[in-house]
Amino acid sequence: MTAASTPDRLVRAVEAMAVGPADRVLEIGCGRGAAVALVCARLAGGTITAIDRSQTAIAAAKERNAAATAAGTAVLHVTSLEDAAFEDGAFDKVFAVNVNLFWVRSPARELRLISRWLAPGGGLHLFWQAPGDAKAAEIAAKVPPALTEGGFHIESVTASPLVRVTARRS
Repeated sequence: MTAASTPDRLVRAVEAMAVGPADRVLEIGCGRGAAVALVCARLAGGTITAIDRSQTAIAAAKERNAAATAAGTAVLHVTSLEDAAFEDGAFDKVFAVNVNLFWVRSPARELRLISRWLAPGGGLHLFWQAPGDAKAAEIAAKVPPALTEGGFHIESVTASPLVRVTARRS
């Protein structure tokens, strides 16, 4: 996949997060590493850590981001969110694109982990490319209450063209 063929949802997500050069970023469910590459292009001293359950996906992400991995800018792990282990306050931004656990069931356990891993003032950025307006509205309605219950303060919710929910630790 070339930069020109990077999915628009990933380009929009990374742009919306306004990644700064020194940010410490965690991506949940990185797939083949396209968003990792987009984030790395914005970093100068910062890092991105990316996780995915799929060993195949992480292998592809490592290949795609070989230079950033060698430089220590990108660190990629085969693990699930619930099994990941990071230091408290390790990240300024945590994001996920099309990770459904935040709206299809209670993400309470995962939100406790994310809350610990976020630095004070850190942001959680969740994105979905929904298959239609009705599904986008459903996601946009279900996610904020789950995040609020998990101890986050909702900053913004948009449902078009990409569902986006941005929250901060309370």
